Amino acid sequence: MDWLTNPEIWVAFFTLTALEIVLGIDNIIMISILVGRMPKEMQPRTRLFGLALAMVTRILLLLSISWVMGLTADLFHVFGQGISGRDLILFFGGLFLLWKSSTEIYHGLEGEDETDQTPKGKGGLFLATIVQIAIIDIVFSLDSVITAVGMVSHVPVMIAAIIVAVLVMMAASGTISEFIDRHPSLKLLALSFLIVVGTVLIADSFEVHVPKGYVYFAMAFSLAVEALNIRMRSARAEPVHLRKDIPGQ
Repeated sequence: MDWLTNPEIWVAFFTLTALEIVLGIDNIIMISILVGRMPKEMQPRTRLFGLALAMVTRILLLLSISWVMGLTADLFHVFGQGISGRDLILFFGGLFLLWKSSTEIYHGLEGEDETDQTPKGKGGLFLATIVQIAIIDIVFSLDSVITAVGMVSHVPVMIAAIIVAVLVMMAASGTISEFIDRHPSLKLLALSFLIVVGTVLIADSFEVHVPKGYVYFAMAFSLAVEALNIRMRSARAEPVHLRKDIPGQ
């Protein structure tokens, strides 16, 4: 029980919890968008199931940490570039994000009827959504677990931080999903950033490291601008028009 009085353990716990929540933002946005295609009565259950699956995935990867760290070893070389298991997961995961985000943007703008393309029955729709969530969970969890290992050496602390972070995301997921559904422009912005995240993952698989701080800063700035736009639109009955006055006339 010495760890209860160890300040370093608590600092590591709270730091890692905050980091897990930040790293999980992309995950929860994508889950919210995927679940948004389902019938209303199925959305809360599917959303919570998807986040629970993310938690289980991270914990299992954490418990098999020797295997996860082994993914960084080169499997083969292409044009002198070493390719590891982690690189393959990031590459194909990034491609999946690019494809899925682009598809969601297309269907959102074009309004194509997907009646013939969706799985028949609620069970098929639920299964198809969960499979996509599982793929996203694996991609996002991999970097999260590797980051956690680099910060903290105590596995119980890492597991506790993951559980608390996912519980926080579960509590906020409903509000986030409803907010995204009410504001289509925000959904389009989120999908655009998921395209950026997919591109960063592909670049990372080729050892081209883009500091995530740049991506999160751009995301936060764009969200702040969109939040101002939403407030202005809700405060006015008429849309806001930019002035076109020409000086001197």
